[in-house]
Amino acid sequence: MEIIKMFFPGKFVFGNGSLHQFIRYFLDLPFKRPFIISDPHIEEPLSQLCEALKSGGLEIIISTSIKSEPTESDFQELLREAELKGVDSVIGIGGGSVLDVAKLVAAMFDSGKALAQCYGIGNLSGRKLFLACLPTTAGTGSEVSPNSILLDENENLKKAVISPFLLPDSTFVDPLLTHTVPPAITASTGIDALTHCIEVYANKFAHPITDLFALEGIRLIYNHLERAYKCGSDMEARSNISLGSLYGGLGLGPVNTAGVHALAYPLGSNYKIPHGVSNAILLSHVLEYNLPNGVEKYAKIARTIG
Repeated sequence: MEIIKMFFPGKFVFGNGSLHQFIRYFLDLPFKRPFIISDPHIEEPLSQLCEALKSGGLEIIISTSIKSEPTESDFQELLREAELKGVDSVIGIGGGSVLDVAKLVAAMFDSGKALAQCYGIGNLSGRKLFLACLPTTAGTGSEVSPNSILLDENENLKKAVISPFLLPDSTFVDPLLTHTVPPAITASTGIDALTHCIEVYANKFAHPITDLFALEGIRLIYNHLERAYKCGSDMEARSNISLGSLYGGLGLGPVNTAGVHALAYPLGSNYKIPHGVSNAILLSHVLEYNLPNGVEKYAKIARTIG
């Protein structure tokens, strides 16, 4: 067997109500000026978090500027704000776009490196700021992955920074934060998570550990996504999709994605199609193309979903 690699956050908590555990945990840390990067659609949990940290004597800086899939300009603006205000930690609470940017802000804070130097694999040299991630959608797995994706507006291309320094110091996954996600976003983010799991499992770099995560992620998402789409308050479905999304994210470090994602990124760049929808459009076609070279693995996926 070849050498196996896995990447995990420093601390990981999963379960309903874990937002409150995060608040207690963070208040015990020595940080006083956290930079909270969020989106404008999660008012209630964001308000809970901010009020609790303020009551604990912290001076918080908040940005809710990430409203869609992030660009280089979005990131640069937030990095400047973080450096100008002298933050000492970063908390990302939101969907995958928010988390991707939060991870990069923490990693590139006061680094002196240009963003163009960091694209690719292993080009970050470290991270100076503490980083925590709390996902509010079940899709990207960004909370446990070493990946961040930005749109380069000049070249109209989505580009990735991939580095262990993008893994959070702590990740708290609270499925309760996903129960107000609208049906269309539930569907598109869920298909993104399902695609992660399929592409990790049916991958030439797959190994026995990622196989376990990927197959269980496929089973959980396949059996619960439609339920969550039809009834957003179905917390059993929401919890299982959150777990399945997390399993897919764990595979993105050692294995990463494949043809579906490679083809989906130009659809997002050129036509502004949401990433999960792009995956949904392409998934069956890529599976059909790859099937002759992966019959056993695709058969195992078919048996996994019944």
